[in-house]
Amino acid sequence: MTTAPAAPAAGKRPRNRRALIVAAASDLFARDGYDQTTMSDIAAAVAIGPSAVYRHFPGKQQLLAEVVTAGLSPAQELVDALDLGDRAAALPRLAALTLDQRHLGVLWQREARHLADDDRVRLRAQLRRIGRVLAERVQAVRPALGPAAADLLAWSMIAVLSSPSFHRIDLPRPRHDHLLAELLATVLDTDPPAAFATAPPAPPAAGLTPASRREALLDQAVRMFAAHGYRDVGVEDIGAAVGISGPSVYNHYPSKLDMLTIAFHRGTAALFTDVSAAYTTATSAEDALRTLIRSYVAFGRAHHDLLGLLVTEISHLPADERERRRQAQRDYLAEWTHLLRQVHPGLDRAAARLRVDAAIDVVNSAVRTPHLRRNPDLPAALETLAARLLRLPEPAR
Repeated sequence: MTTAPAAPAAGKRPRNRRALIVAAASDLFARDGYDQTTMSDIAAAVAIGPSAVYRHFPGKQQLLAEVVTAGLSPAQELVDALDLGDRAAALPRLAALTLDQRHLGVLWQREARHLADDDRVRLRAQLRRIGRVLAERVQAVRPALGPAAADLLAWSMIAVLSSPSFHRIDLPRPRHDHLLAELLATVLDTDPPAAFATAPPAPPAAGLTPASRREALLDQAVRMFAAHGYRDVGVEDIGAAVGISGPSVYNHYPSKLDMLTIAFHRGTAALFTDVSAAYTTATSAEDALRTLIRSYVAFGRAHHDLLGLLVTEISHLPADERERRRQAQRDYLAEWTHLLRQVHPGLDRAAARLRVDAAIDVVNSAVRTPHLRRNPDLPAALETLAARLLRLPEPAR
């Protein structure tokens, strides 16, 4: 996480007060979440009164906009000037910037939903521009790639760079920088399937409607929570979406919190069922990892909204339930890490976990990106990317 500038001694007005406020807000929003952070918390971190914060920012929402856009600006400038032809210099620079601003991925993926509409539109445009320019840089050094493949590799590189935001695993620097740069190089050198082409221009038709009202409500709730945020979706909204009145929803679920909790429970159960199947049917640790990669890609494509909720809405669970979900995530990743260290016995636990996180986040990013998710060749491409990030041997031809 970025180290905030040192707060001044009491009674002394700092020259860089605005920068201090932004740095403190960045750390607090990333650590505790936007909802749980007050302007008074930010003021206390800078050793000033709340009124001094309001002299620079009219409200917390405007401060969040500054935090996110200010954080992304150095990344945009670096990508604009990036020359992947000199990867020995370019990739370490990307890795270093990421680790210097380690919290940034959490901020734009988890907290951006709190931005005002105009700021959220600007953020999305800024992110799309970074992705587009990086894809151009990728295609410049790999001209044989089609635009769709270059785009996938660019967003996969961004996912690798964002992955340290979502864990607390630390390696000493510069070792961490070197590993992150190596993972970027792995993505850059990966060949997506030859058939990987431009995705269909329109979204596919909506899925089938379950026979059970209970199932239909849960399915709709997950979609609406992902699209609009848990806080902004009411029970009446969910009921109306499946054609029943709000009070009738309570015949199936006591509250919308129960819907969110059950959705998380089901996702966890599905993933651990796949873990059990991998251990039961695989002939080796490598075979088990490949099985888990395939199952996770399939799960992600089918349940991309739920994966998004794990990032954005888990904070709405009660504290004990929230900790159980997070422990389940850690346990799931631990199984991947355990298998990877059997494939590569010399790999220490921290480095193995960082590779696993990168592979998982590449899948998460792609399946949550509509134009990538619609590509019918995405599963094969993601399986290849994840296997290479985990340094699995090339399959026999």
